Amino acid sequence: MPEARREEFMDCFYVIANELKEYAIKESVFIKNYLEDRHKVCYLHKCGGNDLNERGQYTDASSIPEDVECVIAIGGDGTLLHASRDIVGTGLPILGINMGTLGYLADIDVANVEDALDRLIADRFYIEDRMMLRGCVEKQDHSTVEDIALNDIVLSRRGKLRVVDFNIYVDETFLCSYRADGIIVSTPTGSTGYTLSAGGPIVSPDASLILLTALAPHTLASRTIVLPDHVKVTIEISAEEGHRDGKAELLFDGNALSTMGCGERVTISKTEQKTHLIKMDHKSFVTNLREKLR
Repeated sequence: MPEARREEFMDCFYVIANELKEYAIKESVFIKNYLEDRHKVCYLHKCGGNDLNERGQYTDASSIPEDVECVIAIGGDGTLLHASRDIVGTGLPILGINMGTLGYLADIDVANVEDALDRLIADRFYIEDRMMLRGCVEKQDHSTVEDIALNDIVLSRRGKLRVVDFNIYVDETFLCSYRADGIIVSTPTGSTGYTLSAGGPIVSPDASLILLTALAPHTLASRTIVLPDHVKVTIEISAEEGHRDGKAELLFDGNALSTMGCGERVTISKTEQKTHLIKMDHKSFVTNLREKLR
């Protein structure tokens, strides 16, 4: 976790608030006023569940002014996940303000906002680089659809209440098949998210691994498979006789991207793009975990 070192202090900020949370909007106005009172520039952008643009994004990175040096995401982990995916091409660091309950990623509570802003202005913070995943879908019509995720990419059953048969390949070598509700492919950051609720291991976020977890598999024994970060994981909807009505929905950090049918594949791998999270102290992963899980 390298300490931030800059030739000049930050002067320009961009605030993203979850507009579905009224108190998040109020907090964004407070932050804007707080920063401007200290002769800083602050732009506001609101995001919520009903204002996706045509590319499925909450924030259009091209609309962020060029002088912005830091993004502040207000709402919770979901808001920060949206922001991280939308602005990843800008390379801007993100500070998460937690207005929710747990807050693994957005770990600055409202009570500590002023202190966090003061430290941000004074250049007393650290940046953690987090691994991300890219998924590319091969459709039956030979078209492709792709996106990136900070937490996880999930292939989950869709439609009728029935399981789906998934074939798993690693670097094009067949690994195994699952009859399950879905498959979760997670980063270490995402190990405390959906993967955790599915019985997966908790992994330190500074690791560089790919976690593969079956969701409600129809087997007496199932374990998360931990893979090195350089492999490509391919998940195929089985096209075998008797399983040809299987449908699955592909989600990136909880956002639906595509519906997949039998014979279609999604290939997932580590991307060179990273999320840059701003942290205010060197609190260890173990300490943070203990506090969050009580």
